[in-house]
Amino acid sequence: MSVEGVLSDARKAIDEVISTSVQITDIEFEGSTIVIYTKDMEEFTKGNEVVRKLAERLKRRVSIRPDPSLLDPVGEAEEKIHEIVPDEAEITDMYFKEDTGEVNIEAKAPGLAIGKKGSILNEIKRETGWAPEVVRTPPIPSKTVKDIRSYLRSVRGDRKEFLKRLGRKINRDKRTGEAFARVTALGGYREVGRSCHLLHTRDSKILVDCGADVSSDENGTPYLIAPELMPLDSIDGIVLTHAHLDHSGLIPALYKYGYEGPIYCSAPTRDMAALLQLDYIKVAVSDARDAPYKSGHVREAVKHTITLEYGETTDIAPDIRLTMHNAGHIIGSAVAHMHIGEGDYNVVFTGDLKYDKTWLFNQAINKFPRAETVVMESTYGGYHDLQPSRLDAAEQLKDIMIQHIERAEGKVLIPVFAVGRSQEVMLVIEEAMRKGEVPEAPVYLDGMIWEATAIHTAYPEFLNNKLKKKIFQDDENPFMSPIFKQIDSVEMRKEICDSSEPAVVLATAGMMNGGPVLEYFKSWGDDPESGIVFVGYQASGTIGDRIQKGYDHVTLTENGNPIDIRVKLRVHTCEGFSGHSDRIQLLHYISGMRPSPERVIVSHGEEGKCTNLASTIYKKYGMETRTPKNLETVRLY
Repeated sequence: MSVEGVLSDARKAIDEVISTSVQITDIEFEGSTIVIYTKDMEEFTKGNEVVRKLAERLKRRVSIRPDPSLLDPVGEAEEKIHEIVPDEAEITDMYFKEDTGEVNIEAKAPGLAIGKKGSILNEIKRETGWAPEVVRTPPIPSKTVKDIRSYLRSVRGDRKEFLKRLGRKINRDKRTGEAFARVTALGGYREVGRSCHLLHTRDSKILVDCGADVSSDENGTPYLIAPELMPLDSIDGIVLTHAHLDHSGLIPALYKYGYEGPIYCSAPTRDMAALLQLDYIKVAVSDARDAPYKSGHVREAVKHTITLEYGETTDIAPDIRLTMHNAGHIIGSAVAHMHIGEGDYNVVFTGDLKYDKTWLFNQAINKFPRAETVVMESTYGGYHDLQPSRLDAAEQLKDIMIQHIERAEGKVLIPVFAVGRSQEVMLVIEEAMRKGEVPEAPVYLDGMIWEATAIHTAYPEFLNNKLKKKIFQDDENPFMSPIFKQIDSVEMRKEICDSSEPAVVLATAGMMNGGPVLEYFKSWGDDPESGIVFVGYQASGTIGDRIQKGYDHVTLTENGNPIDIRVKLRVHTCEGFSGHSDRIQLLHYISGMRPSPERVIVSHGEEGKCTNLASTIYKKYGMETRTPKNLETVRLY
């Protein structure tokens, strides 16, 4: 059915379901949602029955919004809200969503901003027309979140036009002829890095992830010149499973070369990806390399991003519906479930997953309505890839800290990815020092760790229940412990490097392929009293990989000149901190999936680990398995 036909049906349904006394001022598509504007919002706030009936009748998402004429201008509304809400609530920020008529109010005492039985919220709605939602002020302010919200407000007109165009593209007429679906490997197959998959059906093309291999100078980008991908405006959308650069790093480059379509991901993934992509540019410039895109292209990606909650289903193409579920890997990471056609086929892209509860997140979801094919990672899918438990990893880290801080008065350097492992290591160290299990010493955070931690606290709904309760109900925020000290200048970093006092340093980048971690390594690499602790995956060929394998010296660059560093500090590996599932967890994820899939396509792992995991799944569970190479295509049906 054409877009005009769908809108015509919507008008007929409204006439049948809604009272003729209700004033409807406009009906339009915004993305996959039919938006109905009205001057009689009260008729819709009495319950969800009307909206439910419309959605069932139209088989589409329906959103009811106030006519813009009912809303006070943002400046006036902000003044009135400050007058209505008592000062004791301590409002710290307001974020007006002008496309939906909602206003988010951040307050240190949210109960006082809500009022008894919502009395203050009702007064705000009555006086301003805006629908208020009160949330607790994040304990650590995030510049990234604030900047993104401000930017989206500044481009709200452009974004609204984009959503209208997208709505028409999603609801275009379907083609006739044989239906099919296939997955083309564009990067990250039989390797780790530059993850990129193309889901191609008769009616649409969806790109899942588009990452950069930051450890490779020659093969760092996906195969974006593949004919299936061209032209770029033939892509209906990009689904981003999580923010790490090996999955998100090349997305802004698509906007540089003409892509103007949507990105679908969770809200924290959007914000984390922007943070990491901007740092990617910064690191390239500092290394005298050409960055693949500019900051303006990152802003374009943000402007075109549509955020989804876990469990929320939306149309992303004429024949594809997307639902994202928790992947347990990093904040906002998602398993992408795609329903193709009218019940024709279902495919799941796991992204990176952790099938175990961690200090930060619940375990990955593996229950779906249907799932015929799963495209899954295999980073630790090899025969010997068995990780210790989180508890064992914590005990190991404590022992290492005692060795170097208490007994040797040395330094402990922990290379970390800014997102995920940093926060888990922080939680373990904070608890150990608070309980006196290890000697107290300053814990310095260098790189983007503090800002990434702030984004975690801005989205508490994505953390596990235990941590949420500790932060927001018990008022015991471990991230705010006085032991943590942010490195905010080159001078401070040099002072720590030159200091003779014991210390723990968490510094990016996790594979030591750049970033501030190298400055500490240059200073402490030849100190046998100090130690380096690897808590994450080290890609083959990276500096971290060489040190982990026992090289007695490594070559770095300083001001463009090579320098040799003797490796005398003690090298430790704590594998239990990984955000990836180990072999057993990967097998349990597949064996426990309901319904059981017919086919498993294995990617995101070194060649031997891909093939080994695929062989085991076939032998143990009788499922068809494939391990395609980059540029190969697997037909699903």
